Amino acid sequence: MACAICRADHIGSLLRPRAIKDAYKAHAQGALDDAGFEAVQDKAIREVVRMQEAAGLDAVTDGEFRRQSWFAAFVEAVDGLTHKETYFNFTDDAHSDVPTKVPHVEAPIRRTHGITTHEFDFLKGVAKKTPKVTMPSPSVIHFFRGQDGIDKGVYPDMERFWADLAAVYQAEIADLAHRGCTYVQIDEVPMALLCDAKVRERIAAWGWDPAKLLDTYIRATNQALAGRPEGVTVGMHMCRGNFRGRWIGTGGYDWVAERVFPEVDVDLFLLEYDSERAGDFAPLRFVPAEKAVVLGLISSKTPKLEPMEGLLKRIDAASRYVPMERLAVSPQCGFGTTVGGAPMTEDDEKRKLALVGEVARRAWG
Repeated sequence: MACAICRADHIGSLLRPRAIKDAYKAHAQGALDDAGFEAVQDKAIREVVRMQEAAGLDAVTDGEFRRQSWFAAFVEAVDGLTHKETYFNFTDDAHSDVPTKVPHVEAPIRRTHGITTHEFDFLKGVAKKTPKVTMPSPSVIHFFRGQDGIDKGVYPDMERFWADLAAVYQAEIADLAHRGCTYVQIDEVPMALLCDAKVRERIAAWGWDPAKLLDTYIRATNQALAGRPEGVTVGMHMCRGNFRGRWIGTGGYDWVAERVFPEVDVDLFLLEYDSERAGDFAPLRFVPAEKAVVLGLISSKTPKLEPMEGLLKRIDAASRYVPMERLAVSPQCGFGTTVGGAPMTEDDEKRKLALVGEVARRAWG
């Protein structure tokens, strides 16, 4: 790997404090100018970085405080992308469905300026620990609206679409590396959703072959990461969807593990393992010796703290498939994938992150 594994990691997004939420509203209403809005964000990011470092985390983010959602800033920054309604709603244990906006391709895709570079520049200046930048995976731009997600008049040739999209990632990662970034995380949802038999049935009804789609997404990810500079560690967070405590899919990693873990050209996988929906650790047997795994054992969907001894036992169980020196721990997902956040308070979040730090100290010293 390009850099040492961060034993106490986290996925990226954090709960927006009240000051950020109020600033978003005031800015949208024209009551706060761009400079004032940025000043509020800067202050909140300084504070949340200190909070992460105090919690004992080895990698820190800006909480995605400059974004309305985990992928919205990417869509807004890249020419050719916009938002439209998803064909996959979020659900929960009460089976309440919630729609959301997702990427839609309406014109040729081009990177005309930095996407996350301004986020990294500020984060690097205030972080003492490893600053991490997150981006949605290439598949996220393609998947959620099915056959209607890409204007056929713009991209009659899908190979051209994937080549244009890959060029965006290649340029952004090269720019980040030039600025000193050593840790990039790609947030992957569609490949994780293919683990759900109901999702596979649904996309098959659209005329998509799930196995061929997985092959396409692996190839597209590797194309996007091709030629990345030395010294940049890339992690892939595999997520079944997370929106205010809700999700999209369920099922262990079995259906994709034999392909994704050895074939996707990343250094580590950040995997959801916080509930029975995630399955067991057996699929980790397909993780090759040169890659690491960050176990997402601590839930960002509930404020309830997981028992320490139970977490340590689960790490020990995972080590039967991946040795301890290639394991780390984190929450299963972000806490604030949108401005609306998760069903918990900032104090709850702080306790969760402190638990991550303490588990890492107990497990690895």
